[in-house]
Amino acid sequence: MSKKSAPRRVGETEARAFSRSMRVSPRKLNLMAQLIRGKSAEAALAALSFSPRRIAVEVKTVLESAIANAENNHQLDVDQLMVAEAYVGKSLVMKRFHARARGRAGAIEKPFSNLTIIVREKRETA
Repeated sequence: MSKKSAPRRVGETEARAFSRSMRVSPRKLNLMAQLIRGKSAEAALAALSFSPRRIAVEVKTVLESAIANAENNHQLDVDQLMVAEAYVGKSLVMKRFHARARGRAGAIEKPFSNLTIIVREKRETA
């Protein structure tokens, strides 16, 4: 006997992708999430492709994963997808120190973030 499958976390016309422990602060990653939120999947991919920020490459990978999940796992139309939600969460923070003058230490924090992207199939209203 196997256990019952878990219920879907998103709706029937939605697909989700999640990235854990991205090496960027949540504040900087949220700027990228704001850039793609509410756009069509095609426009969001284009915006991330031409963004000069380092983390845009990883955000693009997560978005492509969400699109692939929609197409392969949930049989949604790729041309009708839009970024419904893109949100950022805090993850661990590595704490390091930098030696300073007179035997003191300066704290260095290296934050990590989590990113969740949910794509939704938009319905044609005719």
